[in-house]
Amino acid sequence: MLSNVLSNAVVFAQAHPLEVSDYFSRHVGHHILEFADRVCSRTQASRLNYRDFAGLGLSSISYGEKVNVRCPEPREIYHFQFVARGECLWRFPDKNIRLLPGQALMVNPCDQVSLTYSADCEKVIVTVPPALINEICLDQAGSLPREGVKFSSDVIDLSESACFLRLLDVLLAEANGSELGLEHVQRPYREILIRKLLHQFSSNIASEHDLHPNDPSFCHLLAYIETNIRADLSVEELAQVGNVSTRTVYNLFAKYFSVTPKLFIKQAKLKSLREDLAGGKAIRNVTEVALDYGFTHLGRFSSDYRKMFGELPSETLQRRR
Repeated sequence: MLSNVLSNAVVFAQAHPLEVSDYFSRHVGHHILEFADRVCSRTQASRLNYRDFAGLGLSSISYGEKVNVRCPEPREIYHFQFVARGECLWRFPDKNIRLLPGQALMVNPCDQVSLTYSADCEKVIVTVPPALINEICLDQAGSLPREGVKFSSDVIDLSESACFLRLLDVLLAEANGSELGLEHVQRPYREILIRKLLHQFSSNIASEHDLHPNDPSFCHLLAYIETNIRADLSVEELAQVGNVSTRTVYNLFAKYFSVTPKLFIKQAKLKSLREDLAGGKAIRNVTEVALDYGFTHLGRFSSDYRKMFGELPSETLQRRR
């Protein structure tokens, strides 16, 4: 299953587990490695393949013996973890999960976990920065959950999801043979994978398809925001447009998006502004387009933009050019 993963990206072929653990901790995610028998191993059976691919971290890891791994502090990145051989036991604060070959799960940046690798365990790990998850989430759902995107710890059996498994295989094959610096070619693979992760794994993201089937007035509000995205919209104006009370407006956005109307409007403005910066419209500078959307405090605007998209607005504009 997913044989010859990243065979052109070998970091360690026959190494001590601590060597692999040190590299993995620095490049993929900080953790502490402990040997199952409490005695430092002298074996040289650990393997690690690793490659950066369009902002994703792709790796295949095997320690060659039974080890325990602890992650004592929150990470700043999402982990997709897939067991190709052997098994891996995950210990979350509220439950334990045993992953067998063909099974996968998503790990959130804030998840506190420890795990045990079997001696023959081999895992494929894809790390995804939150900015990339947020960008696709905004495109699909139109907003971000207040607490950030959080995946459930449900196990997915990819042996029963042939399409996802083929996608993962194709992405790894492309990364294996891809030349460095071809991000414009790699980026579509990245986007498809993230969209598939958001579709495949349960999360706190509200889908457009299940948002408000019985609230036509709310649909009207969303359409009004989109049409008047550059205007200085207020909650009172939305209440008047929807012919509801301001309290109802707050309740609707809390129910369906877990944000205040003001924050939703700001996120929608930033998303639309980003599309302008990255698109084909004639834009002279960031300041001009920021003021056009009503962002008068440019320092705060740049900070909010970077927090949402992982880069400065000037970097988005420069990349387009």
